[in-house]
Amino acid sequence: MGSADLFSIEGKTALVTGGSRGIGLMIARGMVEAGAKVYISSRKADVCEQVAEELSQVGTCTALPADLATEAECRRLAEEVASREPGLHILVNNAGATWGAPMASFDDAAWNRVLDLNVKGVFHLTRFLVPQLAAVATHDDPARVINIGSIDGIQVPSLETYSYSASKAAVHQMTRVLASHLARQHITVNAIAPGPFESKMMKATLESFGDQIAASAPLQRIGRPDDMAGTAIFLASRAGSYLTGAVIPVDGGIATTR
Repeated sequence: MGSADLFSIEGKTALVTGGSRGIGLMIARGMVEAGAKVYISSRKADVCEQVAEELSQVGTCTALPADLATEAECRRLAEEVASREPGLHILVNNAGATWGAPMASFDDAAWNRVLDLNVKGVFHLTRFLVPQLAAVATHDDPARVINIGSIDGIQVPSLETYSYSASKAAVHQMTRVLASHLARQHITVNAIAPGPFESKMMKATLESFGDQIAASAPLQRIGRPDDMAGTAIFLASRAGSYLTGAVIPVDGGIATTR
């Protein structure tokens, strides 16, 4: 295999959760355009189908709607993938939720809604898909799990998002633990920790403070879709095959240079 194939994911099969918008859509679109067969999952079936139809104009994309905040739905989605594919080369755990509120009113609902999806959902879907990942994994070309964390799991966030920032720190540590346990099955597990990107989760913040955030970032801009797609494709390609247990901040230097 030559250097021209170093970043190729052509012919691989991927599942991107939360793939109908924001960072998940950036990754899904990038992988479809790179020649992967991509399944996207999101809670809203109509939106998921609409986005899959749009992405199918440039490649192969199929909608598999699911609410990954429950163990049962994680199992059902894994079974749905297994019924369609002999194996899964790439799993991108991107589906997530956030919550912001003053500490005095931050109740159980604010914790459960976020941790059920952001932490437990990532764990359960991964464990249910291990057989599918292992089925196509090899010593030279491992299967890949890519978890989407956040720089809010690295640095202290400016907003009162207690459960979100805690959940993303948990995702980063779980990435390392899973990487250790799954390495023997030739499955790598890495995390991307995004900074500010245009997504529904960041929409209000960017509308209010986008110019200030861009100006204060070392690279003086917010993230673009290619920044996120490129990092995910690197992790899923031969170029990223010897990397596991890593948390990669994709944030223009915000969390890493201060």
